[in-house]
Amino acid sequence: MSLIHGVGDFFALDIGTTAIRLVQLAGDAQHGWTLQKFAYVPVDQKVLEDGSALGMRRLGETILGAMQQAGITTKNIAVGMPAAKTFTSIIKVDNQSEAELMNTVKYQLDKYIPMAIDEATVDFVSLGVCPNDPTKVEVLISSTSVDFAESRMEMIESFGLNVVAQEPESLAMARALMPVGAQDARLIIDLGERSTDLVMMYRGMPRLVRSIPGGFSLMIKTVTSALNVRADQARQFILKFGLAQDKVEGQVFKALDSTLESYASELSKSIRFFKSEYMDAPVGGIILSGFAGMIPFIAEYIEAKTDVPTTQGNPWQLVRVTPEQQQVLQPVASEFAVAIGLAERSNER
Repeated sequence: MSLIHGVGDFFALDIGTTAIRLVQLAGDAQHGWTLQKFAYVPVDQKVLEDGSALGMRRLGETILGAMQQAGITTKNIAVGMPAAKTFTSIIKVDNQSEAELMNTVKYQLDKYIPMAIDEATVDFVSLGVCPNDPTKVEVLISSTSVDFAESRMEMIESFGLNVVAQEPESLAMARALMPVGAQDARLIIDLGERSTDLVMMYRGMPRLVRSIPGGFSLMIKTVTSALNVRADQARQFILKFGLAQDKVEGQVFKALDSTLESYASELSKSIRFFKSEYMDAPVGGIILSGFAGMIPFIAEYIEAKTDVPTTQGNPWQLVRVTPEQQQVLQPVASEFAVAIGLAERSNER
């Protein structure tokens, strides 16, 4: 099992908080990708959170049903790992040969992960020479608990599938959303149901990876309380009116303003930290994904608060899609960043 590296032919599985998404691509990063097969299946949140044997069986049956719906026949599968269950960081060590570097990091892993080494599944990869210090090499380290990794793998493999890779969702998301050829840094954000993943990409590599609490569910709770409406109504208001101040008398914006102020402050904090580490690297933009890619006027709000150009991300930027596929995907296309990023994994270390 690999947390980071490529794995050959497979399909990608993103187990979200309200749906599962499957993607299988043909092609490669050099020549572009073509969407072969996909599925989007809404799932009751209680099923996705049920860790019992019955809950695992229901989830597995849903995955197999989605595979059948999509026409996927390969048994190899790459799975996203939620930020709440993973720890990802970038460290700097002295520049040395590849073999020496791997040994150095391997024997010092316990210094870099927040759990006992015998309780963790760990993977790491060299990102190359540090852009602003040629005497240092950057290494990305990702870890998760053995218990979580093995339980997830056992559940999926009990249905005849072969888990060939588990990768942090934040890294997969960034792979799909990073603009090709961008020489400046970009802060890529995925607003999820309960938390937000942030990845600062620079020169094609992640340089800062973090997760902040408080996702879309917090916004729903805030609007529910402020407007005295049901949670499902609050969700609809946010996704339909967003931060428009000329809709419903700007009540949604007023309810969310303090929450979003704190949210934008965290983004600015991440940008400042990155600039303190890479002083010559300009931050050329913020790219939004997940619910942040669906809420009207949130891009304009974040740009005003951070003074950084902010746009809605397009996870399909490198994937050729037929008009028929595009029509089916249109309502949920912005939710596929993790699945597409997993499917776009390179087959080279």
